[in-house]
Amino acid sequence: MAWLEAKQIAEAILDGFDRHYRLFRAITADARLRFEQADWAAAQRCARERIDFYDCRIGETVAVLRREFHLRNADDGLWQRVKVEYSRLLPQHHQPELAETFYNSVFCRLFDRRYYNNAYIFVWPLLSTEHLEAEVPIFRPYYPARDGFAPVIRDMLLDMDFALPFRHLRRDVRNLLGAIRERFPANRARQQNFQLAVLVTPFFRNKAAYVVGKAINGADQIPFVIPVLNDEQGGLCVDALLTGEEELTNVFSFSRAYFMLDTEVPAAVVDFLRPLMPRKSKAELYTAIGLQKFGKAEFYRDFLKHLRYSSDQFVVAPGIRGLVMCVFTLPSFPFVFKVIKDRFPPPKDMTPAQVMAKYRLVKLHDRVGRMADSWEYSHVAFPRVRFSDELITMLRETCAGSILVEGDQVVVKHLYIERRLSPLNLYLASADDEDIAHAAREYGDAVKQLAAANIFPGDFLFKNFGVTRQGRVVFYDYDELCYLTECRFRDIPEAPYPEMELSAEPWYSPGPADVFPEEFEHFLLTEPRFRRVFRAEHAEIFDPDWWRARQAAIRAGHVEDVFPYPPERRFGVPSSEPRSA
Repeated sequence: MAWLEAKQIAEAILDGFDRHYRLFRAITADARLRFEQADWAAAQRCARERIDFYDCRIGETVAVLRREFHLRNADDGLWQRVKVEYSRLLPQHHQPELAETFYNSVFCRLFDRRYYNNAYIFVWPLLSTEHLEAEVPIFRPYYPARDGFAPVIRDMLLDMDFALPFRHLRRDVRNLLGAIRERFPANRARQQNFQLAVLVTPFFRNKAAYVVGKAINGADQIPFVIPVLNDEQGGLCVDALLTGEEELTNVFSFSRAYFMLDTEVPAAVVDFLRPLMPRKSKAELYTAIGLQKFGKAEFYRDFLKHLRYSSDQFVVAPGIRGLVMCVFTLPSFPFVFKVIKDRFPPPKDMTPAQVMAKYRLVKLHDRVGRMADSWEYSHVAFPRVRFSDELITMLRETCAGSILVEGDQVVVKHLYIERRLSPLNLYLASADDEDIAHAAREYGDAVKQLAAANIFPGDFLFKNFGVTRQGRVVFYDYDELCYLTECRFRDIPEAPYPEMELSAEPWYSPGPADVFPEEFEHFLLTEPRFRRVFRAEHAEIFDPDWWRARQAAIRAGHVEDVFPYPPERRFGVPSSEPRSA
């Protein structure tokens, strides 16, 4: 009977999702052990592996459906029943929103794009996750007014249940109390409901564990994050106290690797976080905790809703047009849309497949707060009426192989979407002295932190970097990107004759992997104010020995510390220490 087959197909898809989330939670939960063992190489490896879990489980589930049910074509009646049966399985599920997205992915992998419509898939979520609760509460309440601040902070740290001890717990508590007194006035009225609410599970990423919570006082909710580090000598220490929306947003930035957070009900965690970072969407928060496939689906829903309630046109993105990507934007929507061109003019010598590989490298790599994450989509339909004539002309001339105009729609076959940034070259053109000095420091920090993560941008031109709303400089043009250890950093050899140094052409012949850092100064430091600050703060970037030292450290297995907060927030760190992320 058709209804029985539909029920069995629905159960098989949900079984595939449950297997995925079980494996996802297992590798995520082990982040605690990797942190406690200071196994940083394993932490990075598992972060990369986890990104592919979703697509692997989709492939396995599709194979099961084809083998067990001989599915080849989308039968209208059958798949409408499958969707109904699947919906009946979700009301008691703890991850229904993720399970709906998994269902959509399975269907879209099975069948052609022309079948993607409301009748077969969950274009809009069926179930609300607003009041979903885990079996165990996701946060603990603490009452400083009743129990005292020092005992509460001590309990909060110990309740994280790390296997390693805090080496100097009294000092850590003292540091946190000092930071609280410094940032919050002593005479601030404490309302009757004053308490601290702290998520029971730390957020793990790279070499730190982050305790996340909020102080509730009347109608106010003040977010805070306590980074905990492993001293690699058998103990833990509290490194800082971060407070407020801006500092929390930096920790959860789109330019950083995804957190490892083991949770039974991710919707409850996201609901906890959203009031603390109101400018971050659900899509961004789900993505930040490693559920980027659901984040991608949620982002697309936000995009469809924005299209419905706006009327401006997509236009060519401002800035110097690239040789590899066509970039367009919707002025009222803070993202850019990037399409790989069909052909690349000289000097670009690469294929579209190689460009896609670069974007995949960035997705899998630790972005250290200096590379923009992107959502990758296939067969995205846009309303034709919303495209400017200039944009349509550009797309047809440069990306014809990726564009289909079907009736009143423009379909883009392959697309990357990124947060819109202000191109650094445009930012500098209108910046004052203070902003230029800040940009020079940030740009140098970005280059250094990318190098620490074994990334060499390849093309250092300002047009390939952007400035975020918080003033951070982020790299976003990846076609020349490579691993730092693949480069050969060379000193410029002496000229055979002194007059050759005045020639417009170099007297030395670089190989494909050769880099001459001494050359950077000639094309980067053309603006006097930028040059003055950059030379004072980052002169080592022009020294080949500095780059070779970075390579040696990476090859020796050293994982450098890169923190998502400034050094002045760190406890006991001298002000002369290099800036961190």
